[in-house]
Formats: sequence, C-alpha cells, structure tokens
Amino acid sequence: MSAATSPVSAARPAPPQSDVSAGVGFAGLAGLFAWIAFCRSYPEIAAALGLGGPLSPERGVLSGPYAALAAMLFTALPMALWSVLVDKVHRRPSTGIDWSLKRSLDETLPISVVKLSGLWATWAILAAFYGLARWYWTGSYLFAMEVLTFAAAPLVALSIPYVIWLDRNMVNPRDGSWHFGAFVLGLGVIGREGWDMGQIAKHWRAWTIKGFFGAFMISILPPGFAQVVEADPARLIANPVDFAMMLVTLLFVIDVQIGTVGYLLTLRPLDSHIRSGNPFLAGWLAALLCYPPFVWGLIGPENLVLGYEFGTPGWSHWFAGSPALLWAWGALLVLLTGIYAWATVVFGIRFSNLTYRGVLTHGPYRLTRHPAYLSKNLFWWVSVLPFLVTSGTPADAVRNTFFLLVVNGIYYWRARTEEAHLLAEDPKYAEYHAWMEQHGLITAPLARLKRMITGSGAAQGDSPHAYPAE
Repeated sequence: MSAATSPVSAARPAPPQSDVSAGVGFAGLAGLFAWIAFCRSYPEIAAALGLGGPLSPERGVLSGPYAALAAMLFTALPMALWSVLVDKVHRRPSTGIDWSLKRSLDETLPISVVKLSGLWATWAILAAFYGLARWYWTGSYLFAMEVLTFAAAPLVALSIPYVIWLDRNMVNPRDGSWHFGAFVLGLGVIGREGWDMGQIAKHWRAWTIKGFFGAFMISILPPGFAQVVEADPARLIANPVDFAMMLVTLLFVIDVQIGTVGYLLTLRPLDSHIRSGNPFLAGWLAALLCYPPFVWGLIGPENLVLGYEFGTPGWSHWFAGSPALLWAWGALLVLLTGIYAWATVVFGIRFSNLTYRGVLTHGPYRLTRHPAYLSKNLFWWVSVLPFLVTSGTPADAVRNTFFLLVVNGIYYWRARTEEAHLLAEDPKYAEYHAWMEQHGLITAPLARLKRMITGSGAAQGDSPHAYPAE
C-alpha cells in the first residue's frame, strides 16, 4: 500500500497555550538553589574573605529568618527577568498597559492622587486588621508582622512614583484602587466620573486575599528554610526516614518560597496582577477551612473536629522492621511532594489562592486539573495510614479514616468552587477542560469512568484548574 493511501492517525491536538512559560518557574528554582548553596557554604566563604564569626550557633551557616526572607529576592528576580526579557509579558494586552500612550502628567496626576488615596486607605485598613487579630501577635506570625511593619514606609514611598508612572501608560487607569479612592474621598456617586461599588468589591476581594495569605506565607518561611540549610546529608543518608523527610522539607521550602513570591509580586508590568478574586462565598469557605486560624479546631492532628491522626504513629512506625520498605515508602512520599511542589513552580510569579491570574496548561496540569490537591491528599493517606492505630480500639481507625475522607471532600469542594470562578472569567478554561477530558493522563480515564457509571455524555460546565493547591 502506498504512503498516499496508508491510513494516518489523527494528530493529537495540543492544549491551549499556557499563559505562563515553563522557564519562569525554573528560573526561580535556579535562583533559590543558588541562594541555599550560598547560605550552606557561608562559613567557608566568610573564612576565605576574612569576614566575622558565624551567624548561626549551630554550624555558622545562614539559616536565620532573614536569610529565608532574602531567598525570596533570589527567587523573584530571575522569574521577573525571565518574564520580561524572554517571555516579554509586559507587552501583552492582558496587562492593561499600552506603552505607546505616555499621557501627560497633567492629565494623569489627578487620577494618580485618587488611586494612591485608595491604595493607602486599603493598606491602613489591613494594618488595623492585623493589629486587632490576636493570632497575628503570637508564634510564627510575629515574624510576618515584623517584616510587614518594616516594609510599610518603603512601600508607601515607592508607591508614589510607581502609580504615577503606570497611570501614564494604562489603557484604563481608573481601576479598583481608583474607585475605592474616589469612595474614600467622596468624589461622587455611581456614574461616569464617580466610584463603582462593583469595582470596589473586586478591589477588596483581591486585597483581602493578598493580605490574608501574604502574611501567612511570610510566617511559614523560616522553619523549613533553616532545616534545609542546616541539614547534614552525610548523616541523613544513613536513615531512610530522616532522609526522605528532609527531601520532603526541601520540596515544601520550594513550594513556600515560590508561592510567597506569587502572593507579593502582583504587578501589571509583569502581567501577574490579580485579574479577579473568587466572587463565590462557597469558594472562600472551602479555602479558608484549610488555613489557620480557621483550620485550628477543624483540620489537624490533635483537634476534635476533623482530626484523623489519633493513635497513628505513621508509616515510619509500621515499616520500621523493613529498611527496603522504608526506602520505597519514603520515595513515594517524596514523589507525591515533588508533584505538589512542581504544581507551584509552574505558576512562576502568579501563585495565589482564590484568584484568576491566567491559564496554566503545562507541567503537571497536563496530567490532571488538580495535581497539587490530588498529591497533597494522597500524601496524607500514605504518610499517616489513618486506618492503622496503636490505641487498641477499632473506633479510632474508623474515625480517622472517615474524617480524612471528609478532609478530601473539602478539597474537592474547594476545587469545584474555584472552577466555577474560572469558568466565568476565561473561555480558555473550558477549552483546556475539554482537552483534559480526552488526553489528560489521569483526568481522561476518570472522566471515561464517570461517564460509564452515570451514563452521561461529556461533562458540561467544568473548567480547568489553574489555581495554586495549598
């Protein structure tokens, strides 16, 4: 049979193009690794340069909280440079910027003054919230409050030239900050020149997300970073449990560092601004249930509501007599955490909960719409083994198993509410979802199984998952 008459299989269609390139996250990863290597090697570097004594009483390495904070700079800068120099995101229409405009200062300065008023009023209200909320003044949150207090004055000062510069090039400089500023200053009612309550609500959804999760992410930066910098691989390699858990810690450090950058680096010139916050109450409830202080008393090892770790010593206890099984089980935990971290890395500088900041269609998001949620929930099952207990009562095993299933259900609910938001924002999500139902390595078989069980056709109303999976 000639080539002309040979049957040719249809080419596999490509998914929609991702709004974030793979290079952004890997650039940040390279910068983070370089800083960690510097911090671990600091005693040798200090000795070679004749610098002062050790900064860490343990080993002389740079493992303090401010070294963890500095890691954000070494993570963010490569990602920002890649975004601008390679991907040229600053030229995308989605930024809302037209660099050819260059309006006169006389034209835009009144707009900038109103916008700065709204921005500073927003920050003042967030500061008041931090001051009133007791949980921000205890434990790890004290570090976040120290950082934000120190950053307040520089942010106010830098916001002036930034807003004035940006307004001269924005297609529509009257954004949410301007509308809230007009409301604060009392410039008018809803109308052409007045404030719009819909824009104000959109503005506050974005800043509530940024304020709540930003403080949380900063607070959890130091502990894991210190463990990674102070780790002794030669000692850990002899113990499969310690070695696996150190790798898990490293992967969580990657997740937290890149995730924190995403929350803080919401800038239009980088096309990383928050385009919209989730408008659905169910979405907020589902997400906040997974974070402190709301998580306390609901999800966790020692609470009495959804606790699933009563009498569960975990995998290292049950497999203690088998080194081979310990190594294999530890590798599985590292793999699951690696997928979780990978799902954050591919976001680059756009990671944050409850927000729409573009579409992700590459990396682990070609396997399943929810790679981080899936891997995180599987990690809990594999590490805790809730059905194996030492309390001597089957009731604890049943309770643990049941409540971990409830936690899994919360994450499923969270995913569905996020999809509802995304579907309302960008048709590209629906296109991506259709591709995943046919070609996703994990999603496609599950979709076929669902159709077999329910007897339905292709699912309608679903959307792709391009949210961070904390």
